[in-house]
Amino acid sequence: MSNSSLKEIRPADRVLDVQEYYFSKKLREIADLNARGYDIISLGIGGPDRKPSEDVIDTLCEQARIPTNHSYQPYVGIPELRCAFSKWYDRHYGVKLDANTEIQPLIGSKEGILHTSLAFLNPGDGVLIPDPGYPTYSSVTRLVGAEPFYYDLVEDNHWLPDFEQLESMPLEKIKLMWINYPHMPTGARPTRQMFEKIVEFAKRHSIVIAHDNPYSFILNNNPQSLLGIPGAREVVIEMNSLSKSHNMAGWRIAMLASNPTFINWILKVKSNIDSGQFKPMMLAAVKALEAPDSWYEELNEVYGRRRKVAEQIMNELNCRFDQEQRGLFLWGRIPDSEKSSETLADKILDRARVFVTPGFIFGSNGLRYIRISLCATEEKLNEALQRIKIMNND
Repeated sequence: MSNSSLKEIRPADRVLDVQEYYFSKKLREIADLNARGYDIISLGIGGPDRKPSEDVIDTLCEQARIPTNHSYQPYVGIPELRCAFSKWYDRHYGVKLDANTEIQPLIGSKEGILHTSLAFLNPGDGVLIPDPGYPTYSSVTRLVGAEPFYYDLVEDNHWLPDFEQLESMPLEKIKLMWINYPHMPTGARPTRQMFEKIVEFAKRHSIVIAHDNPYSFILNNNPQSLLGIPGAREVVIEMNSLSKSHNMAGWRIAMLASNPTFINWILKVKSNIDSGQFKPMMLAAVKALEAPDSWYEELNEVYGRRRKVAEQIMNELNCRFDQEQRGLFLWGRIPDSEKSSETLADKILDRARVFVTPGFIFGSNGLRYIRISLCATEEKLNEALQRIKIMNND
């Protein structure tokens, strides 16, 4: 049989409906430039460059040497991990969670976005997605055949939802709404009033609120949980992660919390997609969750020093930013003289050999903004600052 007679093989429609993740493509480009000797300083992605505490690493090593710790583990995680997450929420957020019925460990909160979407969305269901916002909310919505509806977050409203706009949307179609505070990419902090209005809005329209909450400890002395609002558990799913708060991004240790019914639905999906995590990693995560306040204070001292250099970079680029931002990034509005965030980021990459993230990848409301990651050493940030000064003087 000749090859010409073979029927063309095509991917599923869902593959044609999404693009490769921006950072997946961009990091390949940067790797290629580095291989060619360009020495690019990456201030793009939010992957912590520091390691977990020594006792966390020691726990992993010790537990990995135990022969019986290498078998498959429960899909719901080991009891010790669920209990540790419960105590962590009580201690830092003032939220009491039942370790047996209201917590589900995850292999990363990005994976939890997929599990949640599969558990709640049928093809054609509507999803409210923030603009700007984490691109995975949109891509996963499309992958499961649901329809994204974007709600605006703008600087004039402190990057908080406009409830008048939300009420004007086709809410009869909406099943799920994504929120994320402290917000990525803008660093906006939530107010209790906004959280209360979100819960009231969700109950009135029978919408599930999925709150993605991985940044609450970074440069922030007041971690907040949406589950702290009375009655929130009836309509809210909150995801959290050790990636940023404990420098464990590559470990893929996360969780979600909600009412037992929602947890059970999500477990039905998750148990058919992935398995339990490596037991030594879960026991090490328990140790991480027991960290004293000094762990977070020391972490934020480091990020605080880095943030000061990032602010100098923004000033050198004539970008305007809000001093009250929290989280792993600095979000700045580009000068009116610049054509777009993409052209400015490309110019900085080409002429200064520094990669910053153009805000357009987070949605149309990010077109006039750039984002600088704090996940680089002070030395690298200062070198980036000097390169940009040289660029501006050329």
